[in-house]
Amino acid sequence: MNALLKVSLRQKAIFIPETAIVNKFNSLTGNTSLLVANLASLGFGVTENLLTALNNATPGYQLEVLDMLRDVTGVNKNWTPLVKGWDVPTNETVLDHIITFFANVFKTNGTTLPCGHIIPDNTFPLNRYTGCPYCKTPFEFGKIEHYKQGSEQKVLELWHREDAGKFLKDLLTSKTALDATQTDSLKILLTEFPLPDVTIGIKETLMAVIDVFVIQNQPEKAQQFFSSPTDILRYLWYKHTGFAQILEPATIINRKAKNNRHLIHKGNGAAEKLKEKAALKLKYIRKDCLMVATWLNNLQTDTAKMCEMMHPKRGIWVRFIRALRLAEYSQRKGYDKLRDLLDKFYKEEYEVWQGKVDQYRLRHDAATTLGLLKQRPGLFARSLFANMLWFGTDVTINAFSEIIDKVPARLLFTLSMYADNYFDHNNQRVVKPLGGTNKSIAPNRLLKLYGVEDLDEMKKAVKGLCIETVRKRFAKVKPEGKTMYIEPMLYKIPVSIGDRGTTVQDMSAALMGTRFAVEGDTVRLFMQWGIGLPAMHLDMDLSCQIAYADKTDACSYYNLVTTGCKHSGDFVSIPDKIGTAEYIEINIPELQKAGAKYVSFTCNAFSAGAISNTVVVGWMNSKHPMQISRTTGVAYDPSCVQHQVRIVNNLSKGLVFGILDVQKSEIIWLEMEFGGAIVANLQGGNVDLFLKKLESKLTIGELLQIKAEAQNLQLVETPQADEVYTKEWALNTAAVTKLLID
Repeated sequence: MNALLKVSLRQKAIFIPETAIVNKFNSLTGNTSLLVANLASLGFGVTENLLTALNNATPGYQLEVLDMLRDVTGVNKNWTPLVKGWDVPTNETVLDHIITFFANVFKTNGTTLPCGHIIPDNTFPLNRYTGCPYCKTPFEFGKIEHYKQGSEQKVLELWHREDAGKFLKDLLTSKTALDATQTDSLKILLTEFPLPDVTIGIKETLMAVIDVFVIQNQPEKAQQFFSSPTDILRYLWYKHTGFAQILEPATIINRKAKNNRHLIHKGNGAAEKLKEKAALKLKYIRKDCLMVATWLNNLQTDTAKMCEMMHPKRGIWVRFIRALRLAEYSQRKGYDKLRDLLDKFYKEEYEVWQGKVDQYRLRHDAATTLGLLKQRPGLFARSLFANMLWFGTDVTINAFSEIIDKVPARLLFTLSMYADNYFDHNNQRVVKPLGGTNKSIAPNRLLKLYGVEDLDEMKKAVKGLCIETVRKRFAKVKPEGKTMYIEPMLYKIPVSIGDRGTTVQDMSAALMGTRFAVEGDTVRLFMQWGIGLPAMHLDMDLSCQIAYADKTDACSYYNLVTTGCKHSGDFVSIPDKIGTAEYIEINIPELQKAGAKYVSFTCNAFSAGAISNTVVVGWMNSKHPMQISRTTGVAYDPSCVQHQVRIVNNLSKGLVFGILDVQKSEIIWLEMEFGGAIVANLQGGNVDLFLKKLESKLTIGELLQIKAEAQNLQLVETPQADEVYTKEWALNTAAVTKLLID
């Protein structure tokens, strides 16, 4: 399959190479008409330009486009749930499970299923199940019966090779961290295009670029991208673990062991920790050792400075130095700098900048502490709030204003967005430690030393300074015209700052915090997993948590029917290669009548430690009623899918992948990891805090409005303007970061 097709679809487009366009038809051919009809059944429409290009493309390429869309929408997967016509409850009870348990222990009369279990008469209504209601093993499989129930098509644009090349440049120059979807697209594009001559935006993006040169056996070309030993360590760890950030080995080991803690056969987790520790063991061939030794030896930074950079990850560096035999290579002719580096590092003949900052900070020496922080503007920005509480507003803000022009725009907006949450006596905050799950933390204890008016002044000082700096940066840029149009939808889409999405969005990409309007009265959640895997026990759970003003409720495998929600039944095993599925139907009017505030969509791994990387989750909705098969229970229709994601993070135990605002009848797309094997482990308070954090974010529309004011552009209400910003433009999230002027 053409890899560029997959990348283009994520941008709501179809890539067609010029070599595939071989005809000059003036009217639609039969093949094209059939292709458009098939696309419509999958929920896609095409623009006039794309239709013309498809009409003149070879039949082989038309088939390739259709195959790719069928693969992404999953129409060839098994979407059969446990219960047929599951919108009508089977009324199974705990007593049915107890009676069946004793029937199998004492081998009483009943119906024997292919799995070997005996189901006694007058317990489970077997005619309603596609698998064993006792052990949840699937037997029967059906096909998708209902297509084209969706009330709105996803219109696709035309992409040429130039569009793909421009998108590659946008990804490389992005000034915020790429999410999993963008990272995957970047890897694909780097294999299709030569590296363009652009300045790469952030360190994490460099990892994919460096890896291309290493794979091509050209490590010397990667040397130009290394400015410090930390860059080299980041790449080595990325290559070994897949994480672009440097996660401590203990964090990965403990997280995976904790994911298995609830499983009885895993014992106390000690064996699991040993297994994960062995998986993280470093082992390199001579060629790799020489490559890294050369990289370190050719760095232009002073060796004492390099040692200081290595100090925060000293334990990991010791492991890599041994595994890469760097001491041996340092004795070679021409590797004098490497030898000097290792000598200083092991003898600890260097000063640590952070140690000096902490020393003077504890002495309450504001002048020296802030003077040191001014040497590193990024770190000063990240510690600004804490230093304001420690030393006071005026002295800290004055020092920060001296170097604020050197601070990246993404940090300035982050400070402006989160000042309200931080400087609040009673406001808990939700944070996500590196490699961990989302947690709530108490307010800074130093806040108690200040009154409400003092804290308000701190908020105003931070926000005023940051926004004014951004305005000045915009004012220095010459505008393209005199008018600007901002599509209203952009005021609902947050700027992607600090979000590292860990799921891949194959159908179309959206920024975390994007709001989707629900067209009808129902939302149907779906989860499919196990595609390509052999038959085995693999228990993934689809659930939702309903939040009320004074309580929470859940719809899950242990509570199949509750107010406003119905579950299709729980599968704990998967069939061979084709996977299996679960659904939840959410009735919005019923929840509104019951007074529900919001519904959190979750998926969990009850077995296998973390969520399987075969899991696809999402939701469907339509103005029209969505049917459920009475013979198989299949309730999937690709034309009704509003959003779906593919899980690729191998550390997530539980994931919130969306929240339905019941009263507004709209869904907020987000990713929020949590620990625990069931939805009951999700703390409702953390969801509230996470939503509050999202609401505090600057939207793309607000950012564009700041730009318009700084550049004296007139905002108009129609797209006939010199600068036009639409939802389609915002789909390229990397291009949006060009507004973050440094």
